[in-house]
Amino acid sequence: MSTLDYFEVESTDKVGADQYRRLASVVIGDHGLLKVIQKIHIYIDPEVPVFVAVGITRTLLAAIRVSDIGAITNQDGQVIISINEETYLAALLQVLWNRFSKDMVQQPDRFTIMMDLTNEEAEILPDMIVIDPTDTLYKDLIYSMQIICPEGFKVRKQNFLAGKFYFVASEDTLPEDIMPLVREKFALMGETI
Repeated sequence: MSTLDYFEVESTDKVGADQYRRLASVVIGDHGLLKVIQKIHIYIDPEVPVFVAVGITRTLLAAIRVSDIGAITNQDGQVIISINEETYLAALLQVLWNRFSKDMVQQPDRFTIMMDLTNEEAEILPDMIVIDPTDTLYKDLIYSMQIICPEGFKVRKQNFLAGKFYFVASEDTLPEDIMPLVREKFALMGETI
């Protein structure tokens, strides 16, 4: 099982910090984020009140593109995808249906997809993203932070970019510029944002 390289919960209340460390540990483990999060620093100040979580994620798998799932050929204006990775077939079909419509996508057998596409559409097809692991990661991180942060802290700002995330919450209005506090917490982990 993976472990976090850095995990700290900082608070003005020592007993509260210990409780939140246990809670955060359980939530991160239960949501399968141990394999994903490399470093996390959580800061809670009940007097302000403010909750800040900053972290770094491990390198994730790259996005799965159409060209990763099958070989693409263009025969007489008809594009044929010969499936070599059936694991992602359902997701591929969904992407193709959303982009081109169900009427344009024919599947004569489970290893072949045929479509009548324009040259422009055929050119973008290989690079179309079928599955992006960061999509669900961001949602899982934010959901987990919502569970960890104190009850009633509904005013939130969050961001996830280039493997770094922050989540700031309060029961009061957050200051316009929360970045100095976020940068300070990243610095405690030896990171910059």
